[in-house]
Amino acid sequence: MFQGETAVTLDDKGRIAIPAAHRELVAKAGNRLVVTYNPFEPGCLWIFPQKEWERVRDEVNALPSVKAVHRALQRKLVGAAAHVEPDGNGRIQLPGSQRIATGIEKRAVLLGMDNKFELWGEQAHLAQIRETIGEDQITEDMHELKL
Repeated sequence: MFQGETAVTLDDKGRIAIPAAHRELVAKAGNRLVVTYNPFEPGCLWIFPQKEWERVRDEVNALPSVKAVHRALQRKLVGAAAHVEPDGNGRIQLPGSQRIATGIEKRAVLLGMDNKFELWGEQAHLAQIRETIGEDQITEDMHELKL
C-alpha cells in the first residue's frame, strides 16, 4: 500500500526518483510500473504497479466501446499507458508527451494513494490542496467517517 506525499524533481531527461520509502514495495511488485493519465483531473499522472495496472486495464477494456465516454476512458488510460522500470538509482522515465499534456515540469509532487501513485505538477497539486470540501459536497458515505 502506497501512502504519503513527496516533493520530487524531474531531471533534464524527464526522470523522477521513486522515494526510498516506496522502493521496496515497488520491487516486491516486480519492479514494473505503468504511467498513464488521470482521466478525472488535469495536471496529474497515475503510476500503477504492473499487476494492479493489469486489473484496471482489463476492467476499462471490458467497457463497451460503443459509448464515447468509454472510448475516452480507454484512450486516456489504456492507449496512453507506458511501461517503465526503475533504473539502478530508483528513477523512472516519464513519457515526454504525458509531461507536456499534464504540465508536469521540473517540480512535482508524488502521492501514495493505496494501489497507485499520483504524480502532480507542483502548481496543480497546490490548487488541489488549497481547494476545500464544502458542506454541500459531503456524501452519505462521508457521513460515516470518524475523522
